Amino acid sequence: MPDWKGHGAIVTGGASGLGAATAERLAAEGLTVMLFDLNEAAGQALADKLGGGFARVNVANPESVAAGIAAAKEIIGTPRILVNCAGIGGAAKTVSRGAAHDPALFQKVINVNLVGSFNCASQAAAEMVCADPIDDDGARGVIVNTASVAAFDGQVGQIAYSASKGGIAGMTLPMARDLADKGVRVCSIAPGLFLTPMLSELPEDVQNSLGAQVPFPSRLGDPAEYAAMVNHITQNPMLNGEVLRLDGAIRMAPR
Repeated sequence: MPDWKGHGAIVTGGASGLGAATAERLAAEGLTVMLFDLNEAAGQALADKLGGGFARVNVANPESVAAGIAAAKEIIGTPRILVNCAGIGGAAKTVSRGAAHDPALFQKVINVNLVGSFNCASQAAAEMVCADPIDDDGARGVIVNTASVAAFDGQVGQIAYSASKGGIAGMTLPMARDLADKGVRVCSIAPGLFLTPMLSELPEDVQNSLGAQVPFPSRLGDPAEYAAMVNHITQNPMLNGEVLRLDGAIRMAPR
């Protein structure tokens, strides 16, 4: 198994939710973690706690990503692990009350979730492929993107979100194939219902109702469980080019 201890990792959306849990897990595994986020206060506070770094990065802007990666190299060296957790929602129907879906909203969700993941993955990969391999397999890095069960079970009003996450699922295999001869693996995780900041703001009875929809375990997922899957992907050399559902066997209903 590859040993990433002592190397550097970048986690986008790292100031909260799945990203924060992932940053904490990777730091516990001995990596130095660089957080990308727009929330400067929370991001810097967590970076200080973990002994890593923080950069205010708009993942949808390739120049902002480039500046973030340059800053990361000063703190963590060449990034060996990239985990893309930055993302937004945006509920709206294709047509609602006779009006077409706001194209600006659709474009924004695609830009942040899909294009943002691509920007970070492609630019981080360009750094990884120049690094020395760390094991006999020639491993140089791992990229983990965050899709969603909405990529496969999109609900009413999720057309923009589902399209963005479906795009992430779709680019996983070709990206893995692109980077295979360079020793960089690529996987995506498709989480189900997790206790992220968005869901944690809902009343407890609503949270319980959502959790009860999960076949087993019948509860919302803990971000630490997402982080555990990230860690396993980094450690298991045969996981490559795969989209892994992490959802307690839920299949989302239309509504």
